[in-house]
Amino acid sequence: MADIITPPDDQQEDLDDVVGAPRNYQAVVNTADWTVETILQQITKGNIELNPGFQRREAWRLPRKSKYIESLVMGIPVPQIVLAERRDKKGAFVVIDGKQRLLSLRQFAAREDDKLYDSFKLEGLTERGDLNGRGYNDFEQDLILADDRDALDNATIRTAVIRNWKDENFLYTVFLRLNTGSVPLSPQELRQALHPGPFVEFVDKYSGDCKKLHDVMGISGADGRMRDAELVIRYIAFRNLLREYAGSMKDILDLASKKYNDEWNAEKANVDIQVREFESAIDTVVDIFGMRCAFRKWNGERYEAALNRAVFDVMILFFVDANIAAAARQRKQAVEAAFRDLCANSDEFRASVEGTTKSLQSIYGRLLLWSNALEVAIERPVPKPTLQNNRIALVA
Repeated sequence: MADIITPPDDQQEDLDDVVGAPRNYQAVVNTADWTVETILQQITKGNIELNPGFQRREAWRLPRKSKYIESLVMGIPVPQIVLAERRDKKGAFVVIDGKQRLLSLRQFAAREDDKLYDSFKLEGLTERGDLNGRGYNDFEQDLILADDRDALDNATIRTAVIRNWKDENFLYTVFLRLNTGSVPLSPQELRQALHPGPFVEFVDKYSGDCKKLHDVMGISGADGRMRDAELVIRYIAFRNLLREYAGSMKDILDLASKKYNDEWNAEKANVDIQVREFESAIDTVVDIFGMRCAFRKWNGERYEAALNRAVFDVMILFFVDANIAAAARQRKQAVEAAFRDLCANSDEFRASVEGTTKSLQSIYGRLLLWSNALEVAIERPVPKPTLQNNRIALVA
């Protein structure tokens, strides 16, 4: 399958979500040149938090990892890494920028019997083709490579360390400003580092294994940018905490992560039920629209290629209800026609799924318009959203 087509910027967390932040963050940023040997020691000790489970989401393929190692051996400058010292543990660091590079280092240094990280041998090198097929063990055991091993261990990587930060918004601001490339990272990666816990771990594993979700996203496995995990947390947040939404996607996803981490023992059974209903809702949407068109916006002539998160929200929230889903499956043509009509003929609905999709008014508007259209299409009552005191609720 092709890689997921990135949704419109407004459907993702961005700097607009970092609200209420002070103008002066008063953080202290120090830079230093850390050797590769020092960095590996810090990872091994757990001081640099590099979750081994992240390997199944790694975005770098072997040739790119190999070229990174080659650059270090040859003394070619490499990009800096950015760390933030945890407020609750002095000397422990969250990775803000550079996780793929750190993961490549740790994997290359892994022994063949390493139980946490997958080792690899270099390949695809051009400048140092003599190193192709070599691993870190070879660097240690082959006297001919002794100089190369010393060069790697002593290679320096500029490291910026953020300390004394008072507000997570500062770290999100740094993260989002650093990640403005053609393939932007998802803030879910930072959220997982800042709010570790049983719920976040559950979402990471569940979303990484959820083939039905991957199929509609157009990917073949766990997403390296963690957008599959973000969609699951977004679903849990909107289904259970919609009344708490105040216009910031970041805040509602952070709230859900904290709440369900803290209350996991009490909430686990309910979340297990809700993710099963989540998959059933995906099945319903695929049955009605087809795999290639599920959760896509109709542009008047065809369904767009990119998964639309705003459309995803409204479809999932209604079709997790088994009775509504069953009625919709019986009237598939009417349901699809109703959705196409909204996309083609309702300026308000179109604006709510392609413009400012994260505002309270946009979320309320698309929920209301779709609930009305769906109710007519399936000829049975569906829950309706209310908007009171700048809070949304779905009322049966």
